Amino acid sequence: MKVNSWLIIMILVFLLIVLVSLLLLFHWDVRMMTKQLEEISENFGTNELVRTNTHNKNLARFAAKINQLTQLFKRNQQSIERREMELKQEITNISHDLRTPLTSIKGFSELLTDPSTSEAERKEFLSIIQKKIDNLTMIVDLFYELSQLDSSDKKLTMEKQFLDQMVVETMLMFYDDFEKRQLKVKLDEGTVCPVLADNKAIVRIVINIIQNALTYAKSYLKISFVEDEKYIWLRAVNDVDKINVTKLQQIFNRTFRLDPSRTGTQLGLGLHIVQQLVNKQGGKAVADVRENEFIIEVSFRKWD
Repeated sequence: MKVNSWLIIMILVFLLIVLVSLLLLFHWDVRMMTKQLEEISENFGTNELVRTNTHNKNLARFAAKINQLTQLFKRNQQSIERREMELKQEITNISHDLRTPLTSIKGFSELLTDPSTSEAERKEFLSIIQKKIDNLTMIVDLFYELSQLDSSDKKLTMEKQFLDQMVVETMLMFYDDFEKRQLKVKLDEGTVCPVLADNKAIVRIVINIIQNALTYAKSYLKISFVEDEKYIWLRAVNDVDKINVTKLQQIFNRTFRLDPSRTGTQLGLGLHIVQQLVNKQGGKAVADVRENEFIIEVSFRKWD
């Protein structure tokens, strides 16, 4: 009887030692994890993760969830930092885009007040000022359009639209601009199926594509349509100076400039709006360069 009692006592003592050891090990693991978290917090730029040698499945799962949360938070922080850098670049671009025409307007306005300025010169200066004002208005409109894209109140009205007719009507608005730039314009005269799209969005897309060509085309602009099973593709081609093909990945970015030294609107802003509007309507926008031709293609869903 005494042997059995001692055996039970020894088993209980052994179990108590095991439980205390497990508890101490658990406590040690928690302390180590806490210390690692403190180090990660102090040196957040590192890729360190919480490590544990525990055999406790729940604690190991807890550590894995902490690591998952840490990685998500780091990615979010990186995304915020990237957006802040893009915002700074946008502010720089906005300042440049607005300052250039404003400086010209101010300079020529001062010349108008000069008594020695002839009537012919006054007319010339007024014409230049008007062009700068038009350019400034276009830039402001683009920024306004960009702000509207991110607004939840901005709803697209998807209706039956005749894309080919709308392209012709919009291009006629720029007849004088094509003449002044001496651009040869070739438009596909074939008819295509109606598309499901927003009227104002189509007009803005076509305007931005045309304005891009007016800014960068050397001698011609060709617009055509390609029809497949589900989409109608609007294809615009214009000749340009040599483009670095590696920059095509950035062509739709808001902060991207094809040539930072060029004045006027930035290529990325107008084409960024094109891409956003096309995407919102269930289509795609792609750009390519072949030899010295810049090609942009946008798709619209067919009207059922």
